[in-house]
Amino acid sequence: MPDWLHILIRAFSALAALFVLTRILGKKQISELTFFQYVTGITLGDLAGDLSTNVEKNFFHGFLALMVWFLIPFLLEMLTLKSKMLRYWFEGKGTVLIKDGRILEDNLKKERFTGDELLEQLRSKSVFRVSDVEFAMLEPSGDLSILLKKEHQPLTANHLGIQLNNEKPSQTAIMDGVIQDEPLAAAGKSRGWLLCELEKLGMTKENVFLAQVDAYGELSVDLYDDKLKVPKPVQRRILLATLKKCEADLEIFALTTRQADAKLMYGKCAEELQQHLLKLTPILKSK
Repeated sequence: MPDWLHILIRAFSALAALFVLTRILGKKQISELTFFQYVTGITLGDLAGDLSTNVEKNFFHGFLALMVWFLIPFLLEMLTLKSKMLRYWFEGKGTVLIKDGRILEDNLKKERFTGDELLEQLRSKSVFRVSDVEFAMLEPSGDLSILLKKEHQPLTANHLGIQLNNEKPSQTAIMDGVIQDEPLAAAGKSRGWLLCELEKLGMTKENVFLAQVDAYGELSVDLYDDKLKVPKPVQRRILLATLKKCEADLEIFALTTRQADAKLMYGKCAEELQQHLLKLTPILKSK
């Protein structure tokens, strides 16, 4: 057998084996690695490369070594799922670097982390003052987890006492100019509705690269021609304006009517609608 054909077969076999073994080891092998996963990944890659090109070595011996480096990490991973002590040994544990806005220099030296590296990690999280940080921990993966002090945390709807419904994922109605029936049905829409919405925007599905329907039934599109401007959805703002007009009309009816019962009814309806508007306004103005 020619050497080039021999290498081709060995390379394909090694690649297939490495792909299967990595899939079995799980997504951790392609995420931020711990020390043990880092060593395992490098060794598996090196063994696969040597197995592919070194025609002088026995293929079975190389494959056997590859299986050993797969089975040991796989078995250890199964054991670490049941033992916290083993997880500490093989994966390490987090180290607190900042507490109450103060840097813990001893822990910094323990992890061989310089002040410049710490500041760089903070900047990557959009934090530019150490005193703004309540707590920061260096994870076993090498990532820095940060908790800002309350006064420096982003303002949320919960802080304002506003209750919001859970956001549902958008469904892709058109991809590469082709209508996607299954996601469209999941959004509770039909092809007729989609074509009607596109007609309102003055375009055909062939001109659309991507179209998505959000949880509120609004259609957003991205065209092949980036120079063309697409009108923004206005259904929510129209609905908000209509509700505000209804509230104003009810208040006018309450002021102008002479019947006491009708005045009370209109006033009560206006108050209820105003309460609902307080909850709905952040949702209807979100775009």
